[in-house]
Amino acid sequence: MTDHSAVTKTLAEFVVNSRPGDIPEAVYTEATRSFLNWIGCAVGGSIHPALDRALTALMPFAGPAQATVLGRGVRTDMLHTALLNGITSHVFDFDDTHLKTIIHPAGPIASGLLAMAETRKITGREFMHAFILGVEVECRIGNSVYPEHYDRGWHITGTAGVFGAAAAAGKILGLSVQQMTWALGIAATQSSGLREMFGTMCKSFHPGRAAQNGTMAAYLAAQDFTSSDRGIEAPRGFANVASTKFDPKEITENLGKTWEIALNTYKPFACGIVIHPAIDGCVQLRNAHGLKAADVASIALKVHPLVLELTGKTAPRTGLEGKFSVYHSCAAAIVHGRCGEHEYSDECVTDPVIVGLRGKVTAVATPGIHEHQVDVVLTTTDGKVHHLFVEHAIGSLGRPMTDAELDAKLTDLCDPVLGAAGSARLIVAARSLIDSDDASRIVAAAIPA
Repeated sequence: MTDHSAVTKTLAEFVVNSRPGDIPEAVYTEATRSFLNWIGCAVGGSIHPALDRALTALMPFAGPAQATVLGRGVRTDMLHTALLNGITSHVFDFDDTHLKTIIHPAGPIASGLLAMAETRKITGREFMHAFILGVEVECRIGNSVYPEHYDRGWHITGTAGVFGAAAAAGKILGLSVQQMTWALGIAATQSSGLREMFGTMCKSFHPGRAAQNGTMAAYLAAQDFTSSDRGIEAPRGFANVASTKFDPKEITENLGKTWEIALNTYKPFACGIVIHPAIDGCVQLRNAHGLKAADVASIALKVHPLVLELTGKTAPRTGLEGKFSVYHSCAAAIVHGRCGEHEYSDECVTDPVIVGLRGKVTAVATPGIHEHQVDVVLTTTDGKVHHLFVEHAIGSLGRPMTDAELDAKLTDLCDPVLGAAGSARLIVAARSLIDSDDASRIVAAAIPA
């Protein structure tokens, strides 16, 4: 019987004792998909002004040139690199999503691990093993406090991500059970990220900081820097302080038997996942009926309540704010037939055609509509009514993105940075990472030639 008074130690034992062969090959396959999606987002996001501003602010304080900022080739110390790659991987809001918690799992973990791989020899299999364990720790802790923790206003990717980063880094460092327990405690006391920051550069700062802090936690623990042994479950630990609900069974039950990364999903649209059904529905109606902005009289949506809570901005002013507007997203879907990063540029958000059309979109929170569903009624100016109910949005577990679609997504993101040939090389490197004898070799494929 699991001792729920020792949840942190139970997790530490699981991570320390796990061996690469304990994990099914299908789980490694999904981890490869997740990593490919992550590195595409990180390279593509390297052109965002958020990185320019972070580099300008932080480089005067940077340490030795140990690791590489993807998409740029700038080298800085490992911990700052983890921060910066974590920012770029999330700044487009295009990264993977664990639908049970809305955690974006890869950013905090891969950003720290790849920076580590440039400072010590890590094989591709070791890298992916640690990556999977980090996702497991991160998402199980998220499961234990979701949704109450999220509803309180915490950005769960930042708050849970720091644990995953610590676990993954600690696995690579070969921490003992006691040291891993301390690492998780050191992570717990650095857990942060506020939903108030959504729509600003700080949102992407959260997974970056989680990567940096979690990796640092593992290095501190490796030197026997102590913390509470009950950093997660204690009355004044992470779960009970940061949430009104804590279910330790979500962390410990079937540990090592089921894998959270198997529940990972990938975004076809560069915005909050809760808008995806609405975008999907609008794109389908647009394409089926050859619609243009001038043809639309109104778009009426019935949505899950989270859609309005998270993405209810009716008049976004910037591209980042547009990612949190279901109104802008539906308008962009009709005008452009897609919602990639271009559709969340400042120019697109202020386009008069888009602005005019988003004023014709209404959304109502409706009981019985699930997060992956939407009911769309589009009325055209000639009085025709088109109705579509989306049962499973593209990118959901019910309609997952294929490998070919993920490759196309990476290509779209990375071509402006690497060129077409460079994007193709990166896809090959990411898909073969698990067989590499040196995980850091992929970095060369992730910077311009």
